Amino acid sequence: MSIVTGRTATSNSPIGIDYTPAYEQGAGIGRYVRELIAALATIDTSTEYRLFVAGASALPTPPATNFHWKATRLSPKWTARMWYRARLPLPINLWTGRVGLFHATDFVLPPTLPTTRTLLTVHDLSFVRAPESASPRLRAYLDRVVPRSVRRADQVLADSQATKDDLIALYGTPADKITVLLSGVSDHFTPVRDPAQLTAVRARYKIGDAPYILAVGTVQPRKNYERLIHALATLPAEFDAVRLVIVGGRGWLQAPIYEAVESLKMADRVVFAGFAADADLPALYSGARVVAYPSLYEGFGLPILEAMRCGVPVLTSDTSSLREVASTAALLIDPYSIEAIRDGLVRLLRNESLRTTLIAAGVAQAQPFTWERAARQLRQVYAALL
Repeated sequence: MSIVTGRTATSNSPIGIDYTPAYEQGAGIGRYVRELIAALATIDTSTEYRLFVAGASALPTPPATNFHWKATRLSPKWTARMWYRARLPLPINLWTGRVGLFHATDFVLPPTLPTTRTLLTVHDLSFVRAPESASPRLRAYLDRVVPRSVRRADQVLADSQATKDDLIALYGTPADKITVLLSGVSDHFTPVRDPAQLTAVRARYKIGDAPYILAVGTVQPRKNYERLIHALATLPAEFDAVRLVIVGGRGWLQAPIYEAVESLKMADRVVFAGFAADADLPALYSGARVVAYPSLYEGFGLPILEAMRCGVPVLTSDTSSLREVASTAALLIDPYSIEAIRDGLVRLLRNESLRTTLIAAGVAQAQPFTWERAARQLRQVYAALL
């Protein structure tokens, strides 16, 4: 690990963390930050942590007595304009106070005092690897700001080895400046067998009684829902009753996804369930015949492990971090091929022996991924930087 010298931070200095994604976002990076900080609070009760939140109004009780809110009513949109567009040199320390280390958890690093060491989490480089998945305006912003933030940071956290490899290949980031920090899976992701609970979740999300394939993630092009819908439409007649349930909020550039449902006359077989509460996800996974995650690119792919923990066979892409996360415990396919997605779904819907094998392999694959392990590794990174 590369450590910058000549600073005054010490091992007992307060640590600032950007908690804004956890406050603003229900899933994705928001969940990552929430789970990681909650686990950190259980293993470190002595270090002072200052949690920065942009756009804050009412805040909950901090996760532990050594964690303190440092909030501003300035929205994330305005802080982005201030720091990354206008590039005003207003250090984050104006809100956090003097901290020895500031951990930026969501791609971009705000200005800091010269004495503050910096850690930056880069979850993926999808806007470079799969540029069609982001709006031109967002892509232009990220292309300008993320490389600059990576260069400024003392150390970078990558969600996977695939993301680390991308940082090296695309930005020329030194390998010893990047630490891979794998996500965890919450303990509440276990198989749900209670018929009443499964029925209640089906009713809540308007799934009905039909067997279903579950897809979890924001409705956006990178999740590859359009090809998944086409694959569903071409399944053999024996699977005409099977539905596709997409759990996730609306994202961007989603119009072609909804248009595919209409053009294929699949409105009765595709359920857009919207954002699902974390408490409902284990039952949604457990009730599915298959979890399909044929994303074009991911920095990690947490739904793969969540599904495995719930005892459901997984179909996912043989690309980016997904092959790394799934290993041999999922059925890997070419996400750009509708035929490959369809054939994979048929195998997982029809072949009971394959299903049994993958379910057992999935439980074993997901076992080591815990938030406590991630938090302990994060604490080691903090200690090294300080």
